[in-house]
Amino acid sequence: MKKLFYLIFTGLIYVTVQAQDVEQPQNETAKDKIKAARIGLITQRLDLTPEQAEKFWPIYNEFTQKRTELMKQYKDAEKNVNPNNPDPKQQQALVDLGLKVKQDELTLEKDYSGRLMGVITAQQMLNLRQAERDFRNIIINMLNNRRLQQQRKENFRDRNMRLRERKK
Repeated sequence: MKKLFYLIFTGLIYVTVQAQDVEQPQNETAKDKIKAARIGLITQRLDLTPEQAEKFWPIYNEFTQKRTELMKQYKDAEKNVNPNNPDPKQQQALVDLGLKVKQDELTLEKDYSGRLMGVITAQQMLNLRQAERDFRNIIINMLNNRRLQQQRKENFRDRNMRLRERKK
């Protein structure tokens, strides 16, 4: 059963990653598929009861949203730093913001861990953290594989173009 789940899960992620090359409206569908796969993995790993799931997901989704907002705050500030014209004050401000965001993220995790522990067991909490790491690694591996496939296609095209030019 687990092998079947992972096979379906991997297929879903593969399709999702492939769909990201398409226009924006379908990108939203890709994001939805990734989110659904994440939910599926977490649900399976935590083995939530229906009562736990009803209480768990609103808290977890709120936590995820706030964590994403914290990271966005840093990424937005990072975009404002010009790498070609380094300003030491601006760079120091970015370092300070990075530390503040990490501290805020830790505070957020402590708060939401306490709230989640009121719904799930300590073992399920450990499983949640592992599931999040595993999901992130799966996505990274799939993106890396996609990148490698794209490079192979480009290398193949380049080689074919060189061969065509030699024949002329």
